[in-house]
Amino acid sequence: MELSSLPSQVSSQASSQIAAQMSLLLLRKTLELQASSITGLVQAAAPTSLASNPPNLGNSIDVMA
Repeated sequence: MELSSLPSQVSSQASSQIAAQMSLLLLRKTLELQASSITGLVQAAAPTSLASNPPNLGNSIDVMA
């Protein structure tokens, strides 16, 4: 191993580490955004109140015409 190539190897390793850290940071942020949007969708899909219909309504079908 030559000493003249050492600085370029260190530089390329450092840039590779920085790129990996930035990719990980981007992945974490993406996962956080997806989790918050899923939470909003789940809350929107949850029923807000029970039906106000009487309990006997819809229990039978009149088939005589």
